[in-house]
Amino acid sequence: MKLNRKLVAALAGAAVAPVLVVVGPTGVASAHGYVNAPASRQAQCAQHVVSCGAIQWEPQSVEGPKGLRSCNGGLPQFAELNDNNKGWRATKVGSTVNFTWTFTARHRTSNYEYYVGGTKVADVNGNGQQPPATVTHSVNLGGHTGRQTVLAIWNIADTGNAFYACVDLEVG
Repeated sequence: MKLNRKLVAALAGAAVAPVLVVVGPTGVASAHGYVNAPASRQAQCAQHVVSCGAIQWEPQSVEGPKGLRSCNGGLPQFAELNDNNKGWRATKVGSTVNFTWTFTARHRTSNYEYYVGGTKVADVNGNGQQPPATVTHSVNLGGHTGRQTVLAIWNIADTGNAFYACVDLEVG
């Protein structure tokens, strides 16, 4: 009789374990985000403005270590984002531009950085806070005119990673 109780208990545990794994608590979601306005290169891929590979299905996934200065965040599967000859459309703007980030999963934020030609043109403090679903920053591009590529970076507060987006603009 004792053997049967142990067998029933073991079978019950084996039956319940997969259910607990499926409905139990999950870990913290990883952060994901990109600039969708003006349309970044990955947004152009997602909107099928430019023919692209895997990035068209996951424009929010250009995540790499902090400190990089590349459009693809160092990810070889998104290398085409670094290709300046791919036919990226440049949005016509004035000297001040509103960049809107869209977050599909949000993380506490250190800051947002904006670069033109390797020169930092803006640094916006994230105050270690979790952002809302969208965030817009007004950035003065200073004396930059003509066709420019802005590298926008979202630095995460609680990891060593950042998210990268390049935005092609016609400033004038």
